[in-house]
Amino acid sequence: MRYLPKSDSERKEMLAACGIETAEELYAHLPAEARLNRPLDLAPGISEYEIIDFFKARAAETADGYASFLGAGVYRHYRPVLIDTIVSRGEFLTSYTPYQAEIAQGTLTAIFEFQTMICQLTGMDVANASMYDGSTAVPEAAMMALRVTGRNRVLVSRVVHPEYRQVLTTYAKHQGMPVAEFGYDAETGQIDLKDLERKLDDDTAAVIIQSPNFFGVIENVQAAADLAHRRGALLIFVFAEAVSLGILEPPRDADIVAGELQSFAISPSFGGPYAGIIASKEKFLRQLPGRLVGETLDSNGNRAFCLTLSTREQHIRREKATSNICTNQALIALMATVFMTVYGKAGLRELATQNLSKAHYLSSKVKPRFTGPFFNEFVTTAKSAPEEINQTLLARKIIGGLPLGTHYPELADSLLLCATEMTRRADMDTLAEALK
Repeated sequence: MRYLPKSDSERKEMLAACGIETAEELYAHLPAEARLNRPLDLAPGISEYEIIDFFKARAAETADGYASFLGAGVYRHYRPVLIDTIVSRGEFLTSYTPYQAEIAQGTLTAIFEFQTMICQLTGMDVANASMYDGSTAVPEAAMMALRVTGRNRVLVSRVVHPEYRQVLTTYAKHQGMPVAEFGYDAETGQIDLKDLERKLDDDTAAVIIQSPNFFGVIENVQAAADLAHRRGALLIFVFAEAVSLGILEPPRDADIVAGELQSFAISPSFGGPYAGIIASKEKFLRQLPGRLVGETLDSNGNRAFCLTLSTREQHIRREKATSNICTNQALIALMATVFMTVYGKAGLRELATQNLSKAHYLSSKVKPRFTGPFFNEFVTTAKSAPEEINQTLLARKIIGGLPLGTHYPELADSLLLCATEMTRRADMDTLAEALK
């Protein structure tokens, strides 16, 4: 604790002990132009209720009450109030890595349930708990495929989320892992299977696809898996919209699944934090990054949980570690666990059906650019500049879709639109009118 002198005599004693006469001499070594010889230009303090009023006023100046058609990897879904009630409990909020199982059974139980639900959703045998987010889960899955196959090349679909691909490229730079892309069909918006087949070779460790892809289009997972397996490569299935797993067939044909759980009651929060996952076939268990909680028996024969596998460098020798991610998103993953528990299988399916219905109502008013089947977002061609349309919509308290020109120059005239259960029909009608 810093000691503050209480009297002039004490201050003089402290300065004398430092061999100086005034406090100004402490800063004598600083150039005059770098010193501030006046009080800071700060407003005087205000009371708590005035602070609350201030921030309420600032919130009113933002997009509070606006309808939104933005998706592209971050989705606006309803968050049950129970989520924050659970995750705010001290037992969860203040807990860290459960090294001592005997005093962390609650945390371990929640993580175990999370892993179980992820396996049910994805059709995989094992799941970790968890990754930072979807963007880091993808390169971790790619490096896992390199360890499994002994190969060093990765093929990634161009309709995998652009930011996921950017993170993959960053990881690959010093990993000795060449990354190549394959294209998409200009009519359907799905991956170009012929281009994939041409680019596959005997050094390809993994093929990475996303479904629904960045355009919202649902991919033919089995066809991609067949092509990859024929050349001895693994198929990595990526998802960014977790709600889609409530209605789509689980990607059982994949070898590894990597994804983002933001849709499961995790607030957009200006971009994070979120929670990612990796799940895989059981035979790849020991190459799975992160950590896994397993079920066991205690000394009295009662059901108990413990960290079964922790292949992080924090737990084992660095050269043996599968990942250098030294923590996870257990508290954020807990939100997803509570969400899945509240909704259940039937509820999640109903939620996914609502998203599907809302997006297809919108597509009846606004023509999709691609013919491939889609879930809750799709690409449409604009008759004027997408940015101009979005400015027009803002005047009507509507946040429009994502202009695609930045990531796909060939789609500079297009918008990516998203509709979820939170989207109102009146707002969709207004958007359709603006696009005309």
